[in-house]
Amino acid sequence: MIKVTLKDESIMEVEEGTTIIDVAKKISEGLARVATCGKVNGEVKDLRYKLEDSCNLTIETFESSLEGKKAYWHTSAHIMAQAVKRLFPNVKFAIGPAIDEGFYYDFDIDKPFTEEDKQKIEEEMKKIIKENISIEKFILPKQEALDLMKGQIYKEELINELPEGEEISFYKQGDFTDLCAGPHLESTGKVKVIKILSSSGAYWRGSEKNKMLQRIYAISFPKASQLEEHIQLLEDAKNRDHRKIGKELDLFMTHELVGSGLPMYLPNGATVRRLLERYIQDKEIKMGYQHVYTPSLANVELYKISGHWDHYKEDMFPVMKMDNEELVLRPMNCPHHMLIYKNKLHSYRDLPIRIGELAHDFRYEASGSVCGLERVRQMCQNDAHLFVRPDQIKEEFKKVVDLILSVYKDFGFKDYTFRLSLRDKNDKEKYFDDDEMWNMAESQLREILTQMNLNFYEAEGEAAFYGPKLDVQIKTAIGHDITISTCQLDFLLPQRFELEYIGEDGKEHRPVVIHRAILGTFDRFLSFLIEEKKGAFPLWLSPIQVKILPITDAYVEYAKSLQEELEKEEIRCELDDRNEKIGYKIREAQLQKVPYMLIVGEKEIETNSVGVRTRSDGDIGAMSKDDFINKIKQEIKNFS
Repeated sequence: MIKVTLKDESIMEVEEGTTIIDVAKKISEGLARVATCGKVNGEVKDLRYKLEDSCNLTIETFESSLEGKKAYWHTSAHIMAQAVKRLFPNVKFAIGPAIDEGFYYDFDIDKPFTEEDKQKIEEEMKKIIKENISIEKFILPKQEALDLMKGQIYKEELINELPEGEEISFYKQGDFTDLCAGPHLESTGKVKVIKILSSSGAYWRGSEKNKMLQRIYAISFPKASQLEEHIQLLEDAKNRDHRKIGKELDLFMTHELVGSGLPMYLPNGATVRRLLERYIQDKEIKMGYQHVYTPSLANVELYKISGHWDHYKEDMFPVMKMDNEELVLRPMNCPHHMLIYKNKLHSYRDLPIRIGELAHDFRYEASGSVCGLERVRQMCQNDAHLFVRPDQIKEEFKKVVDLILSVYKDFGFKDYTFRLSLRDKNDKEKYFDDDEMWNMAESQLREILTQMNLNFYEAEGEAAFYGPKLDVQIKTAIGHDITISTCQLDFLLPQRFELEYIGEDGKEHRPVVIHRAILGTFDRFLSFLIEEKKGAFPLWLSPIQVKILPITDAYVEYAKSLQEELEKEEIRCELDDRNEKIGYKIREAQLQKVPYMLIVGEKEIETNSVGVRTRSDGDIGAMSKDDFINKIKQEIKNFS
């Protein structure tokens, strides 16, 4: 007998070889019906997995975790592949993983799927679910696996990459068998409702050098009501899409003659970005930051010293050879700041030194992955590097966290969590290989966060190549989990650039560097803000804060004098003096998300006042000009 410690810490004794689904049945038949996979000592396992030793076991369901959902969606992907095979017998299968919101499968087929094709596939998927086909797992040696997948060129490629002697797993459901590591549900009937969402082209393995395949995205749920909620969420996401709103509000544009992933800010968007830049720089200056400008080009040798060339080269643009130099567009600016620090001798009394920059960086992104302002090839980072003595790490790290919290308060962000991002010890290519350095950096950062009483969780494989970091994960309006702010602890780059300061003992010592970005990149931050606010920026950030709307041409002169007064008070306003009905003007201003509208007519001229409307509350009544100006200035001061 072996002992199985369950999620509630109770212990169940079972025979060796008992499967996870059998344990679920022993707990309750209800749990067994909804179980999707298990976690054995933290590792996700198929329901058919046999327990051979005492262990910790968690039974996962669709509702309990993302792993539980992914097992459900992975099975759904196989149902979709089976449906496509029935309808298109000559199709070649690539991969069909579960993702964070559903699943997809890539197919090699003669032509893109039409809407009619997708409707037929969805109907066939529903039939397969009704058939409640048993799903069976089996293992084959490499040669037999190749024989089974003969003619399926993508599966053959994947199998050939596996080492000799490895046992290769497959899952079979009726007339369909797929190469797969799992986990999967016990039968197709366990999936209840399923919906195809979209299709697109996708290169095999994400490389433009490979063949374009046809990808179908879909989603499935245990309940019809969950699907309805998801469809509503997708509709909301479509309405919040920053690309759509950005076009409607004249914030930014793209053009094929400029290039993919290279947006251009229009006057309204440039105003918002300028305000963001001034806002964060003012905060940083008050905290003792010194701002610099550094070039967007650098010698390749700089990135070889920093380590970016070895660990980041694939994400950089190609080298440009000029005279005797090899230059490259920089992917980040920390190496430049290392040289600025090294430009002069420093005493222990000089530290901390805080170097900030609004830096333009360049990352090579495949054309298929760029997206509006969210994923671009040129970005502007709210970046800074703090050069500190070891005894200053905790205090300076805390100041960074306090700055992040101050910014989030100003913007009204509340739904966020702290993630301690660590390296994957087994990934020697992504992370600089120095176990001693990593163990020291990770333990120090973990200790700092614990002492600060931050409620954080740990994520392996999310660190920067040179050190661990604190990422602030924030929930978007449509439920996505994204990183905005980050703060990283770095012992490596000071070592590689041989940075020093003279200590109190008169000897040379090495500083520690804290990398930090509060708003991240202005581009991505703005895309997030547009979607979060649906384009209705807070008053202080709105490109146009006030729209002046004279009722008829007779009141335009008074409206112009009002505009001059507001502009003297540095309030951004526009006069709409078109010969249009006032109702039309109000609707236009409302669509432009203008926070305040001032209605100007005969009564307002007689009383030296304005009729005030807001985009959220409509007509709020008359107000003297002075009272309105004082009101709006106070709201701007309070970041309202």
